[in-house]
Amino acid sequence: MTLPLRTHRLLLVPMTVALVEAVMRGRRDDAERLVGARMPARWPNRELIERAFTASLEAIAEKPEVRLWGDRVMIFQPPSGEGRVVGSVVFHGRPDDDGVAEIAYGVEESSQGLGYATEAVEASLSWALGHPQVQSVQAATFAWHRPSLRVIEKVGMVHVGARDHETLGELLVYEKRRTA
Repeated sequence: MTLPLRTHRLLLVPMTVALVEAVMRGRRDDAERLVGARMPARWPNRELIERAFTASLEAIAEKPEVRLWGDRVMIFQPPSGEGRVVGSVVFHGRPDDDGVAEIAYGVEESSQGLGYATEAVEASLSWALGHPQVQSVQAATFAWHRPSLRVIEKVGMVHVGARDHETLGELLVYEKRRTA
């Protein structure tokens, strides 16, 4: 069982099949109950679902240990009061045969620019690189996506190449390797 991660301000709760199902089916009350926090006003929505879950619910349910490997919901926990979901950090499945895991992240609009993504990605990188089968973690983003690039730079990832996105053009690829 994957445990939650804690950062200075966030609780990073592992995604489960039940949570993914609640989000994909638009069952907000169930999703909030499962994560123990309020969801943002615009979440879940079709745009989030299409970006966060590239596999079908059936494929996720068939192999959750692969499809949801390391995926977590970012919950801001104020010193007093109710927690609220501010985003998510996901991996594109288990690491490949070369030990490379790919990470992605998103923060809901009203919580952007507050450092949540940096905090969550940093914790998730440490978690992933702590697994013996993981040699490196990569992230891909567009050159024009300055907020994403800032997160990548702050967590110490370095540019290692590029690849094409099927419709939007060139993606820059960054990486953080396991240290000896």
